[in-house]
Amino acid sequence: MPRLPHPAPEALRRDPLPLRGRTALVTGASRRGGIGHAVARRLAAYGASVYLHHHVPHDAAMPWGADRPEDVTASVRAALGDPGARVVAGPGDLSDPAAPAHLIATATSVLGGRLDILVANHALSGSDGTLDEIDAAMLDAHWAVDTRSVLLLIQAYARQPERPRGGRVMMMTSGQDLSGGMPGEIAYALQKGALASITRSLATTLAEHAVTVNTVNPGPVDTDYLTGEAYEAVAALFPAGRWGMPDDPARLIAWLATDEAEWVTGQVIDSEGGFRR
Repeated sequence: MPRLPHPAPEALRRDPLPLRGRTALVTGASRRGGIGHAVARRLAAYGASVYLHHHVPHDAAMPWGADRPEDVTASVRAALGDPGARVVAGPGDLSDPAAPAHLIATATSVLGGRLDILVANHALSGSDGTLDEIDAAMLDAHWAVDTRSVLLLIQAYARQPERPRGGRVMMMTSGQDLSGGMPGEIAYALQKGALASITRSLATTLAEHAVTVNTVNPGPVDTDYLTGEAYEAVAALFPAGRWGMPDDPARLIAWLATDEAEWVTGQVIDSEGGFRR
């Protein structure tokens, strides 16, 4: 096989809008303090049109509370790098088996008939416990939202009538395979571990369409869920002395969405700032 020629000098220079003309769906983009919002802002800043999925009832039931979808949308829209790009938001309860395909179809239709980038960022918080505390209902709830819905989203993405060549799929995991694990969140860790495990199989499945599939472990990220001494104790475990911020994994995910990352697929990538467990 002949070797590829060296890139021309102009090809080495970065496009300030590497996602111009592309479309993206980011799930779990419900709060301005969350990772999904940060990812959506980065994709928009890189030139993409973005569909924001939200499920307000979930956040409303959590200690941090819900955000207004219109405020999240306005924040992402303010980051748009391409004046011709769009930001649209819509709801969806991904515990419903029919919701993933409906969400993909809606985002595809609204964004012009094709979806290039899928970031499955959503997850169920709460309804979990230790090995002694979990029950079947907890396990089923996390399976439905954290794993089943992600696989059904990717299935619907792959079934688009206009298949996206050069497409990108990103999933999220939580470092459950690293030192110490997550003994207090068994149901969550189980389902996030399943996503990490299936990453390479999905990457191989979609390779023929030039679609990459990667999973990102963002490590502990300050999404407004912890304060006080516990917050400071976690910060001290980072060499930099600070928590990860939502834009830290967002920069990695946005890069994975660009053409620069076309040779990276089937990987579980830690973005933890050297977190010392």
